[in-house]
Amino acid sequence: MAQPRGAARTLAERLRELRETSNATQRHVARALDVSVPLISSWENVGDPKVPPAERISAYARLFATSRSFDGDSGKLCFDLTDAEEAVRQALERELLLLRMSALGGSTATPTAAPSDGFWHFSDGAPVTIVAGVMPNDGVMSSSYTDPASPDYVELYTYSDPDSLLELHGHIRAANPDSQVNFFRSDQLDRDHLTTHLVLLGGVDVNVLVPEVVAALGVPVHQNIRDNIHGGFAIDGVEKRFEPTMRGANELTEDIAHFCRGLNPFNSLRTVTICNGMFGRGTYGAVRALTDARFRDRNTRHIRMRFPEDRTFSILARVRIIRGEVVTPDWTRPDNILHEWSEADQ
Repeated sequence: MAQPRGAARTLAERLRELRETSNATQRHVARALDVSVPLISSWENVGDPKVPPAERISAYARLFATSRSFDGDSGKLCFDLTDAEEAVRQALERELLLLRMSALGGSTATPTAAPSDGFWHFSDGAPVTIVAGVMPNDGVMSSSYTDPASPDYVELYTYSDPDSLLELHGHIRAANPDSQVNFFRSDQLDRDHLTTHLVLLGGVDVNVLVPEVVAALGVPVHQNIRDNIHGGFAIDGVEKRFEPTMRGANELTEDIAHFCRGLNPFNSLRTVTICNGMFGRGTYGAVRALTDARFRDRNTRHIRMRFPEDRTFSILARVRIIRGEVVTPDWTRPDNILHEWSEADQ
């Protein structure tokens, strides 16, 4: 095995070779990868090479898989690759990831698809923004806590799904200690927040971003606004509607959760993740599936095995409620999965 220093130099030489063979400048590559020119230069510097994160390596493979990346005056990532281009991308990604592993002093065996830091770890170190919905002003919560003019005002009471928000914020902070992790209501966002790694909490009743992002991702799952009590999820081409289960008029015994991940439609170098349900317990179940220490590893393995290419995917699952408590869904049990979809299946 090559020594890490020599392997890092080899990786730098290969990255420079790819760029120069494509007649691209460092500025072209920097624009395509949404990074600075000095950072590109540091990755190509054979004298003192810096090793790019794995996500940037994957972006390099996509960039140099097709000459169309450099049509026009600046570089761009192409996501409509032909079969031949996709084969080039996969081969190039494997090559570069192996070089990266050697540069870091690791084994040259084929890298595993599952990151050791878990599903909620973002290897690029980019900011993460959790977006909760807006709590409806239906008179349930005392106005003394939701009125900004009141001495008793508590802003968190204006967020929907606060249990999911607190659970996920703490988990993502722990999984990404060097990243900035913020949370906002959907009515507080600006355009800079939209281009980070996005995590959307709550259903279409409270979070206006959810239906917009689902449509942009092309996911064939549609959440109906709750009419009276139930509402439900509908699937394109499927007559059956998936609805929560009630005992009597008010006791929820089973909610429906929708979990989805894909490329952020506002920034293709970042991700977007959706955790929602017909009720708050469904949203909480979607969150707990990948934060609960008893289930997150097996549910992550299910994702990696079912959706190996890390393209946009969607899981519609049951969330059982026992004595008012959410039972974390085990996605390896077929009876818990109502519908799965992946962009790679199309």
